[in-house]
Amino acid sequence: MKLRLFSCLLVLFLGAVAFAQRRGGGGGGPGFMGGGELYVPEHIKTAREVESRSTGTPTWTNAPGFETDAFTFTRLRYDKSPDRSRRGSGGWTTDLPDSDLNLSWRLQQMMSLRVDPNGRLIRPTDTELSDYPFLFLAAPGSLNFTEQEAVALRKHLLNGGFLLMTDFHGEREWENCTTAMKEVFPDREFFELSLDHPLYHGVFEIKAKVQVPNIRLGATSEQTGVTWEVHDGEECREIHHRAIADDKGRLMVLALHNTDMSDGWEREGESDYYFHNFSEKIAYPLGVNIIYYVMTH
Repeated sequence: MKLRLFSCLLVLFLGAVAFAQRRGGGGGGPGFMGGGELYVPEHIKTAREVESRSTGTPTWTNAPGFETDAFTFTRLRYDKSPDRSRRGSGGWTTDLPDSDLNLSWRLQQMMSLRVDPNGRLIRPTDTELSDYPFLFLAAPGSLNFTEQEAVALRKHLLNGGFLLMTDFHGEREWENCTTAMKEVFPDREFFELSLDHPLYHGVFEIKAKVQVPNIRLGATSEQTGVTWEVHDGEECREIHHRAIADDKGRLMVLALHNTDMSDGWEREGESDYYFHNFSEKIAYPLGVNIIYYVMTH
């Protein structure tokens, strides 16, 4: 791991800048407005190289000499489960690139933290994986690892890395996620993270596990009250934050189930109601707290 990443994160403090909704922004112009999958060739290595699918992404630069002394939001590539009856919807490109770059900008905006303005796209078997302690994985309801990828990810996480997963719903997608993660940690189990855990009491005080819906449900929830997605014939109203820890209790994996946290980052500029009720109040505070906690422990 790059120890300088950890040292720069140790000086974090909550900034005086309040969240404000962005309307548009720099970066690529609006592209496909859906939150589904994209084809991203292997030679594309950063989120910045992928065209925005929402209202555009902010741009920024870091001071000369500090280009590598920065936190990098790193998204894992994966191939979907070959078992169509088991896997859920979405894939590794879900909510790319806007979720990655918007959350990165909010970290840069709210804290004394330098953040890579480009993000990173990586496979578990890439040789430079150890340079990126924080990993993000979208839509683990479709997740599948090869044996080689599982071994590489296990080594990375046991050596101090961390994996955040979100945007999956219902029992079938949870079962697919746990099956894939058993390839990584056959001897470890998920457990529900309690709200008294210090992760919830870092930068922001978080007192409840609240559901973030996708933009379609969220924008209409003011009238309908519906924020859950329906899977497996059941309404998925119960939000789970399930973790895997190492032998010393350090968090290595956190799975946010029955919530679409990354849509809260991706779609912040598309609906005023959605922004103030889901992005500003839930998705960004939890995202900031998670990164602050895991990168300082």
